[in-house]
Amino acid sequence: MFSAKKRLDNAYQNAKRVNFNDHSKFILFSDCHRGDNSFADDFANNRNIYFHALSHYYNSGFDYCELGDGDELWENISFNAILDAHKNVYMLMKQFHEEGRLHMIWGNHDMVYRDPEYVEKHLSTYFDEKIGEDVELFCDLQYHEAIVLRHTETEQELFLAHGHQADWWNYLFWKWSRFMVRVLWKPLQILGIADPTSPAKNYKNLIKVEKRLKKWIRENDNILTIVGHTHRPRFPKTNEIALFNDGSCVHPRSITGIEIEEGKISLIKWQVATKEDGTLQIIRVLLEGPKKLYDFASK
Repeated sequence: MFSAKKRLDNAYQNAKRVNFNDHSKFILFSDCHRGDNSFADDFANNRNIYFHALSHYYNSGFDYCELGDGDELWENISFNAILDAHKNVYMLMKQFHEEGRLHMIWGNHDMVYRDPEYVEKHLSTYFDEKIGEDVELFCDLQYHEAIVLRHTETEQELFLAHGHQADWWNYLFWKWSRFMVRVLWKPLQILGIADPTSPAKNYKNLIKVEKRLKKWIRENDNILTIVGHTHRPRFPKTNEIALFNDGSCVHPRSITGIEIEEGKISLIKWQVATKEDGTLQIIRVLLEGPKKLYDFASK
């Protein structure tokens, strides 16, 4: 597992397989980095935007795919603190899960979720202070390293992963990175000093990660691949290498994601906008697409 190719090959081969068709609807978000609502919690600034958007997708019948780094478990030791800070979000995600519409992938910041025993211990139940006992949260929830969506008619495959497989430091040495972030960078983050191990804050590293992903895609018949990790939204042209990125939920005052609906793919943004009367509203903005998925299929 010392090369990006081997790590990506392994993720693809062991991915959860999900069939879909032109009637299926998916929303893909990643890199929420949900924290404890402290000054270091980047998600807190966008939590109302995120909750509104996710509510929209729930009510519209979408499946939710989270492509890693949903929970910020480098800066935070306890999931309970994150749950308490963003209870409404997890209650909504619970509704997705109970209806079989929640698909979870682990990233480097929540890599502990690759251990099923850890997930069962920490996410299955939570203590409800109102009734004084444990109640169900995400019973039987499974996290995956990757998901492959397979179109039942065209047989086209969409490979979904976090993307840190192409980032050797944050895959192989994630525990060291976690230690550095938890001990050093979290307090410095409050002062505005960025974590240099993050590709989202290190442009040279970001470019290297994208190059490794593109190389793997070329070697695998241009399989349509959707990742997160770098926080940089990406929507290629149909004649380019089919590497998509859903961005993140910690952009300043906005979140980005990818929608799959009616056999088409779109890059979208949710943000706060001002009405003419001065009141604020949360709106959806189409950034790219929609484009037919099959336009990106290998020829």
